[in-house]
This record gives sequence, C-alpha cells and structure tokens, in this order.
Amino acid sequence: MMRQLWTMTASDLRQRVRDRSVLIFGLVVPLALMAVFSLTLGSDDLELRPVTVAASAPADDALASALVAVLGEVDGLDVTVQEVAADQARERARSGQAELAVVIPEGFSDKVMRGDGAVVDVTEGDGAGIETDILLSVMQGVLDQFSAGAVTAAAGSAAGVTADRLGALAEEAATGGPALTLTEGRAATEQLGATASLVAGQAGLFLLFTVGFGVLGLLAEREQGTLARLRSMPMRPGLIVGAKGLVSYILGVVATGVLLTVGSLFFDVSFGSPLAVAVLVLCAVAAATSLMFVIARVARTAEQAGMVQSILAITLGVAGGAFFPLAATGLAGRLLDLNPIAAFTRGLGITAGGGGLADIGPPVVIMLGFAVVVLALSRLAPDRGRDL
Repeated sequence: MMRQLWTMTASDLRQRVRDRSVLIFGLVVPLALMAVFSLTLGSDDLELRPVTVAASAPADDALASALVAVLGEVDGLDVTVQEVAADQARERARSGQAELAVVIPEGFSDKVMRGDGAVVDVTEGDGAGIETDILLSVMQGVLDQFSAGAVTAAAGSAAGVTADRLGALAEEAATGGPALTLTEGRAATEQLGATASLVAGQAGLFLLFTVGFGVLGLLAEREQGTLARLRSMPMRPGLIVGAKGLVSYILGVVATGVLLTVGSLFFDVSFGSPLAVAVLVLCAVAAATSLMFVIARVARTAEQAGMVQSILAITLGVAGGAFFPLAATGLAGRLLDLNPIAAFTRGLGITAGGGGLADIGPPVVIMLGFAVVVLALSRLAPDRGRDL
C-alpha cells in the first residue's frame, strides 16, 4: 500500500515540477512582490545622520549657555555645535552649512526667571530632517524645565518660602530628568519588522496557491477520465486522494521553506530558530492543504476549484497580514486569531524574537486545530464531482 502511495506521489510530483506554473506561482511571483514592496517600505533600521548646529548665545548668560550645551549632549545623536554671532548662525542654516540655527536673545536668563516667556529664534536649513526634529524636542523640553523652575520659585516666594529653601525647590523643578534619552531596542514578542512581516505574509499567501496544484490535479483527472481508471485498479480508493494531498503538502513545504530562506537572505531578516521555524512551516502547510480537500469535494470542475481557491487565498492572506498588518478587537479580533496565516506570521514573530519550540505552542495549536476541523468538514461536505 505504501509503495503504491509513493509511486503515485512521485509521478504527480514529476508532472508538477515540469509544470512551470508551480515555479511561477510558488516562487517567482512572491519573490518579485517581496522585492517591489520592500523597495516601497524601505529599511526597518533608522540611521541618524550627524548634525551641525550654529548657535548664538549671550555672553555670561548661565541659562543660555546651559541650553546650548544640552544640544551637544543628546544621546545617540552626533551633534556639532558651532558658536557664532546671530547673523552668522542664520546665514549658515540658509546656506546649508548647518542643519539648524539657534539664536538666544539678550537677557534670556532674566526673562526666564521672571516668567516672561523668553523666545528662542530657530532656523532650519535645507538638510533638516528627523535629527533636527529631535533637537527641537530636546530644546522644548529644556525650556519647559526652565519655565517650571521659574514658576515654582514665583509660587514659593508668594507662599512665603524661605530664600534658602526657594532655590532648592526651583532647582528640583527645573531638573526633572533628561529631556530625551535614546536607547536601542527590538520589537516586542510576536512582532516582525516591516520587511520580515512582508516576507512572512507573502510566503503564507502563496502557500495557499501552491498547495492547490496537487489537489486540483484530482479534479483535472476526474474531468479527463483518468480518475475512473485509477479507481478500477486493485488498490484502496483512499490512496488516490492521499497521494494528491501528499503532493500538495510536499510542494507547500518546499515552496514555503525556499521563500523564507531566500527572503531572509535577500532582505537581511532573521526568523530565529530553524527548528522552530520548520515546525511552523509544517503546521501551516497542513492547515492550507486541508482547505484543498474541501474545495476538491464541493467544486464540480477544475475552473471552479481554481476560482474558489483564489478567493480563499486572497481573503485569508490579506486577513493574515500578507500586505499590511491588521488589528482588531472583540469578535473580529478572535476570528483573525483563528486564521492559520495570521497564526503562522505570529509564530514567526515569536521565533524572530528569540522564542523556541516551547514558545510557539499557541500558533501551532491554532494551525493544527484548523486543519483537523477543516478535514472533518471535508468528510461531511457533499462530493459534487461524483454527480458528473
């Protein structure tokens, strides 16, 4: 019995490999889409460029000097501060010699201490970007701290706080921690970066197309009359269906494995433990293949089956995040969680975050549970092809 099964499987595999549509839909098209979308999304990594700041501050002004000094001490950002005259600072920003010009007016400290709302003149150059936005946020944070100290001092003075205590309160209000601290981090568990999510989503989407080639061959043979001849041979009828399902499963495993491997190399992403990823692939292919058995029973022709397969693939693929991540709450969120493609992507997020076999239990249960339920439904669904 096993020999007959493997003989039919090997024969079908040879036919599918010779069929260029398997290579096109299973590998070429998804890799091309990955490349196009990757160019659109860009890189996941944010690289901050060096920034030059032309600053003008009044001499012997303590708060003005402190504000300028803070600009050169932003964590994670390479900032060069050039102290020049006010007109020179603005000119350097306009000419592109500096990305940012900061001009602090005379009497800055006195205005801040009186709570008059001192104004700092800022000019962004042509090369301004996210780096200058960070510096402006830092400046705003420092100014807010200065203002908080002045307000605290004024309120304390009105309340009759002693002079020695008043200074300590103002300093405590003005130094409430750093304005901005940058630290390198990584995505939370079950989250993939933009490029990794694209690779995983496209692999899951086209898995649903790839597994169809084996089972849809069953309908083609039914239309051609070869299925009746196979059933007349001295073997169990279930072996024919089993061989078609095994072909689908093997094609799905190979195509998905190749897509994840090539996608990882081309787009410089990592999905973590190869063993855990392999388990996820096997479970995802099982879930996808189970759908094909339902389609093979309810569709009368190969054309009908192809249309139904395309609808299911696009629906489950998009809902599983093949093109962009979807988030929902309530009943919609629970239904999305039961999507095997979403579970596959979520499992890859776990492994990419350092998880192993012990951590991928929930997505594995969802995919295998989906396969079991759908296979049971395929046994209950009417076999419309028998009516032909």
